[in-house]
Amino acid sequence: MQVPLLDLKAQWATIREEALVAVTAVLDSQLCIGGPKIAELEQKIAAVSDCKYAVGVSSGTDALLCSLMALDIGPGDEVITTPFTFFATAGCIARTGAIPVFVDIDPRTFNINPALIEAAVTKRTRAIMPVHLYGQMCDMDPIMEIANRLGLLVIEDAAQSITATYKGRKAGSIGTCGCFSFFPSKNLGAAGDGGMIVTNDENLYRRLSIMRNHGSKPKYYHKYVGGNFRLDPLQAALLLVKLPHLEQWSEARRQNAASYDRSFMGSEVQTPFIPAACTSIYNQYVIRVPNRDQVVAHFKANGIGCEIYYPVPMHEQECFQHLGYAPGSMPESERAAREVLALPVFPELTEVHRDFVCFSLLQLIQSEQHCAV
Repeated sequence: MQVPLLDLKAQWATIREEALVAVTAVLDSQLCIGGPKIAELEQKIAAVSDCKYAVGVSSGTDALLCSLMALDIGPGDEVITTPFTFFATAGCIARTGAIPVFVDIDPRTFNINPALIEAAVTKRTRAIMPVHLYGQMCDMDPIMEIANRLGLLVIEDAAQSITATYKGRKAGSIGTCGCFSFFPSKNLGAAGDGGMIVTNDENLYRRLSIMRNHGSKPKYYHKYVGGNFRLDPLQAALLLVKLPHLEQWSEARRQNAASYDRSFMGSEVQTPFIPAACTSIYNQYVIRVPNRDQVVAHFKANGIGCEIYYPVPMHEQECFQHLGYAPGSMPESERAAREVLALPVFPELTEVHRDFVCFSLLQLIQSEQHCAV
């Protein structure tokens, strides 16, 4: 039996006809830059995120970069973030000339540990960039308390967590701004790259809107040095078709996650910890197992898709060695990198496939226990 980590074709089959009509309409209009589809998507993403404003951009990475640039973060500045994340988080900070300052994670949620943030603040600190990893939000109240007290900006990296909630508040709506990714594997995925920045700050919204278009307004008159960060209207048209299904798809992921939780109860598999204050959208369903590499080999041998998010923390990446973090300086991130494994959780995952994943993993664990005896 073959069980993919993600099956985009299954989802595409359910929206194919409507999506083709929407994309064809954009092509027929030949409004291939900007236009009404971008504005419509921005309004709807702002609404589902409980934010006043949204700015469509070219990717989740560019959402982070454009936000940092619009907030004048650059050389000499420091931005506190997590080392256990996708590279774009720290990479965008470095690209502005600022310095990423890493703070270790909470071992239960894999998100940045708020209790460690204030000790990392210096006179050069300008912002905190919490990452809502795997589909659930960080513990935002203590983060915002520190930020507000010390006058720091907060850029929510919500690439994996659109519509996730923390104490009833939506991802992206709590900090200075929030950044989403529409990479195809996301709960709301485009047919390529795309992203969105949400905010409740009108002045920031206006600056972001200019920054994404080379800092130009009006055309050929450049108020800022921006970039080509525009969202493609073809992607916007597809995302508008998908958006009404987002909650249903995320709920299906939650149901798959709940089934996994029940199946692994009482075993050595450590299932995701979701605090009572949070609602996860399960962009990934990530377990911890002490013998992770053996599990990966076993899954591959049995045709089961899986992925390690992420095998090398940021402070151990070659390009960040100049920052001077020693091995063991981020122990929880380093341990997580050795133990985490994402299982298939996409909405169209069948019960038969889900049961096969559980059976295969539990069978391996039982065989190892038997050998140990």
